[in-house]
Amino acid sequence: MAYEQILADVKDSILTITLNRPEKLNAFTGKMMYELIESFELASKDDDVRAIVVTGAGRAFCAGADLSSGADTFDFNARTDRPDRQAGSGGAIDWSDERLRDGGGRLTLAIFDCLKPVIAAVNGPAVGIGATMQLAMDIRIASEAARIGFVFSRRGIVPEACSSWFLPKIVGISQALEWCYSGRVFDAAEALRGGLVKEVVKPDELLPRAYELAAEIRDNTAPVSIALIRQMMWRLSALDHPMEAHKIDSRGIYSRGSSPDVKEGVVSFLEKRPAKFPQKVSTDMPPYFPWWSERKYS
Repeated sequence: MAYEQILADVKDSILTITLNRPEKLNAFTGKMMYELIESFELASKDDDVRAIVVTGAGRAFCAGADLSSGADTFDFNARTDRPDRQAGSGGAIDWSDERLRDGGGRLTLAIFDCLKPVIAAVNGPAVGIGATMQLAMDIRIASEAARIGFVFSRRGIVPEACSSWFLPKIVGISQALEWCYSGRVFDAAEALRGGLVKEVVKPDELLPRAYELAAEIRDNTAPVSIALIRQMMWRLSALDHPMEAHKIDSRGIYSRGSSPDVKEGVVSFLEKRPAKFPQKVSTDMPPYFPWWSERKYS
């Protein structure tokens, strides 16, 4: 599908999403948000997409919010690129009004709901939403040229894109707070030490490494299993007791145990050949899925 501010290309069952405003260091806009959300939603429904790689065009991953509106950049009622955010003026604020929703959060929630594994290939500067959008992705690898910053305290705002939920889970509360308190921009080596990224590679090795990881998933795994694993890991790790995970594990083992995928997985192993899993995410998710109720903004 043709987009204005991103590129979306499927090759060898790997979807590459490229933030594509290189002249603006891929600064985030309302238009980009809508295009990214659509691309992730479509990927969930497309059985030809087995994994997703997200990167930036040019020398940046994403330089954060587009600040071309100056002092009005974060003023909801002044935004012209997001007319849905204009919640009117006067009277008491209705905090449950959908128009007040943070655009970065809309995006990371769409990534959170995605049924395909997502790999961030961080090719350069990634600050603000450029840093927080990565948190809902599953594997982050960075170029040596990457620079990352949770700069919100230096702009007088607060972390967005659900990052107060994601970031402490990934790097721990102390590291998350230090990065957010200081608002400083740090290099890829520090991101690796802090557990934010899986590995750091030379710039010309970044996309090949991302595609290598994606291909390993594509070539060796069952799509339905991957979709279930992704949602289990993200959703169950936040619950208050392992019994809640046990309930979903048990449903998964029971329902998948008699499936064509599992029969093929076992037989192919015994026959020492690559598996050819027959089931599809679009048609063959188990009857207990989804096991959660959709959350509403209110």
